[in-house]
Amino acid sequence: MKNFEERLLKLEKLGETIRKTDIPLEESLKAFEEGIKLARSLEKDLEKTESRIEILLNSPESKMQENPELDLFDNVNDD
Repeated sequence: MKNFEERLLKLEKLGETIRKTDIPLEESLKAFEEGIKLARSLEKDLEKTESRIEILLNSPESKMQENPELDLFDNVNDD
């Protein structure tokens, strides 16, 4: 299947087709059905990507980088 960007562009073109007033109803309905299928597949891809991002943001490695330990004041004596 085409990549995300190509499918999104196709969905936008289908939307333009549906908005035209000079095309037959059957053609509009066909474009609408294809658009719904595309929108659903794009939504699934976005959900997968969102899950991957959450996993990356919540991984132990990323948490270590969020709160780096500073050694600036570790050698200071409290006299």
